[in-house]
Amino acid sequence: MDHTIVAILLGILEGLTEFLPVSSTAHLLIAEDILGFHPPGEVFPVVIQLGAILAVVAVYWRKFAQVLVQLPSSKQAQHFTLTVLIAFAPAVVIGLALHGFIKDVLFAPAIAPWVIAISLLGGGILILVLEKLRPAPRFTDGDRLPYIKALQIGLCQVLAIFPGVSRSGATILGGELLGVGREAVAHFTFYLAVPTMVGATVLDIYKNKDALAAAAWGDIAIGFVVAFLVALVVVKGFIGFLSRYGLAPFGWYRIAAGLSLLVWLML
Repeated sequence: MDHTIVAILLGILEGLTEFLPVSSTAHLLIAEDILGFHPPGEVFPVVIQLGAILAVVAVYWRKFAQVLVQLPSSKQAQHFTLTVLIAFAPAVVIGLALHGFIKDVLFAPAIAPWVIAISLLGGGILILVLEKLRPAPRFTDGDRLPYIKALQIGLCQVLAIFPGVSRSGATILGGELLGVGREAVAHFTFYLAVPTMVGATVLDIYKNKDALAAAAWGDIAIGFVVAFLVALVVVKGFIGFLSRYGLAPFGWYRIAAGLSLLVWLML
């Protein structure tokens, strides 16, 4: 298949799945395998992920700009910034400490598809079960979460080191179980995505710097733009969908996808 078409397809897939609780990493890895697309190193998926990050910045730019302007003098802006940094901290510590294990073991070609299949299936079941057990929300403002709740949500995010465990799914479901309102934790998940994904992307680019020269930058540019445009639509519509339908549709999707992948692997 033509590389331009593949770049467009993968850009669409990245934009659709990055912020939904279905694991974009899982979908990209499986899609690349099916399409026979194996770019040098991991430059292509890493860089197009920046397109999805940019979509969050574009949607929330007024919020981020206001916080930056008011940060020196506003306690509210300072509190917001600290909650995001506190939630980000566990990913920094675990990501740096286990980066080699994550890439060499969890993402090893012989292991990753099985981990993804089990994670998709198990995560889907957990969503359906735990959504019914979530307590009544006690915290309904994602901009003013207590520091301890921010830390706990950050610890939930760490589960996404396993391929197939969605970062947004772990933080949203974890936040709901911690008493944070669905909309509030969804907003906070988007805020948290920016430093988390930028940090992970910079680290991956650094680790794969030797592959940069061999990268097909034309295909990467196409994937980047497509991922940004698709993610822009997803970010704008996700919270409304989540408020109306909850996480259950994603739970059923994950179960179907996980079972399908298990059957494919066994055959």
